Amino acid sequence: MASFDEFNISNQLRYAIEDLGFENPTPIQEKSFPVVMSGTDIIGIAQTGTGKTFAYMLPILQQLKFSKQVNPRVLVMVPTRELVVQVVDEIEKFSKYLNIRVAGVYGGTNINRQKEALAQGTDIVVATPGRLYDLVISRALQLKAIKKLVIDEVDVMLDLGFRFQLNNIFELLPERRQNIMFSATMTDEIETLINDFFRGTEKVSVAVSGTPLENISQHCYNVPNFYTKINLLSHLLNQKDTYQKVLVFVGNKKSADLVFNTLEAAFDGEISVIHANKTQNYRLRSIESFDQGEHRILVTTDVMARGLDLDKISHVINFDTPHFPENYMHRIGRTGRAEEQGSAILFYTEKEMDDKKAIETLMKMEISEEAFPKGVEISTKLTPEEQPRTVEPDNPHKVNDADTPGASFHQKKEKNRKTNQGGSYKRIVKQKYKKPKTKGDINYNRRNKNKKR
Repeated sequence: MASFDEFNISNQLRYAIEDLGFENPTPIQEKSFPVVMSGTDIIGIAQTGTGKTFAYMLPILQQLKFSKQVNPRVLVMVPTRELVVQVVDEIEKFSKYLNIRVAGVYGGTNINRQKEALAQGTDIVVATPGRLYDLVISRALQLKAIKKLVIDEVDVMLDLGFRFQLNNIFELLPERRQNIMFSATMTDEIETLINDFFRGTEKVSVAVSGTPLENISQHCYNVPNFYTKINLLSHLLNQKDTYQKVLVFVGNKKSADLVFNTLEAAFDGEISVIHANKTQNYRLRSIESFDQGEHRILVTTDVMARGLDLDKISHVINFDTPHFPENYMHRIGRTGRAEEQGSAILFYTEKEMDDKKAIETLMKMEISEEAFPKGVEISTKLTPEEQPRTVEPDNPHKVNDADTPGASFHQKKEKNRKTNQGGSYKRIVKQKYKKPKTKGDINYNRRNKNKKR
């Protein structure tokens, strides 16, 4: 196994590594270090929880020399505000013994405070694409000195629709720069991005996309509906000695609020929720209280928990089966971090069966099926989305899909069949006289006069 002693790094970085308790680099860190140091463009593919942030920051900090200049030399882009806070915190730990200035900028907070901070000068900027673009357009931040561009969680960045912002930012960056991208999966969109903007990118991969972490046990339950899922979830969470720190993933913001509101009374003081509609301060407080053990249960959507480094999560419960199998991999990667043992549980309904099979196909393994606990009530209550549609053929106020009126099919009237072919000047006069009839054209008028004689 490789050691950090084999890396060509400064003593200041070695002291920081010792303080953090790191002894040996992870495979992605070992493979990425020489490539990033060489200045070659790189796309690193590694499972969540394998130390991707340190993989790109260690060589960057090694090459980043002291400077008093105002404009940043390194730009790190991440998809969410929480990731900005986390990456800034990690960089500060890595550069503990270095004289490096780091700034994090993201939406949902006062942009003027961020402008003031940037005006003091910085070496590394960590940002979400939207707020970064706002600061650049307002000229509060200049990118002309950027030597290294890092796009962390690039697959999520593209999933969230940041391609347009990325295109605009690429145009504002110097052409001579090193591009460093890291992701948990390699998708077609990433391939397209690389082909469109980068050349000679070296791919570093330490695991096949979709391979499950070996230290995560996986189990699943076949559950008939939403409220039965609630009953099963409550049954599991009541086993406090086993389910000590639980991350519950749901499909959307509405479901997250519904799960939280339903369980809040039973687990008062133990449960919190985060999603995009919550305020920034609320989200940060919820994550902090969960990470520090004040709350035992955190209900979240895919976007809000992607890439967050939350320690010692005992269980990840997939309340909803994700439509994209790669998202399942990101979810379960929240547990079993730092070579610890973790556990992942999947709830799926009959409608979610195909999504479950897609996950198993991606992983090339079957998730172990557990018998439904006898003490859990099978609920007959259905959500509005689960309720069957009432068919009343004799009710004129309710129209079946088969009877829904389609597009108009009547014959158009003659006056409505006319098409816009341009004004009569272009269409008729030009055809008759072969050229535009212009009153001010002396030569034309003279020739026309002679023809009439």
